[in-house]
Amino acid sequence: MARTGRPRIEIDEKQFKKLCAMQCKLEEFAGFFDCSTDTVERWCKRELKKTFAEAFKIYSAGGKISLRRNAFRMAETNPGMCIFLLKNYCGLTDQPADTSGQNNELLQSLIDLEKKAADNK
Repeated sequence: MARTGRPRIEIDEKQFKKLCAMQCKLEEFAGFFDCSTDTVERWCKRELKKTFAEAFKIYSAGGKISLRRNAFRMAETNPGMCIFLLKNYCGLTDQPADTSGQNNELLQSLIDLEKKAADNK
């Protein structure tokens, strides 16, 4: 007996993984592949044996690594990015967190070093 209904929309797995790395949302996947979000979900279950959320979590990691690598590289020449990373990854703040002010002194010395490095280039 022949299968009836509309033919399946084929989703390219390589393109799917690239979109994950670019941190696209489910609706953006559906728009890219010109289908519904339900179709993307069903394809993930059928082809990847995972839900969309599980597949996205796995395949988006490469994009996050790339973003982080570029942010750290940018911090070498951009004091603003350096300060952002220090605050977010090292827990440093503009406000004294303790009475000794050691965090602020460290932050200020790192800012000064970045400024000197930028001036020397």
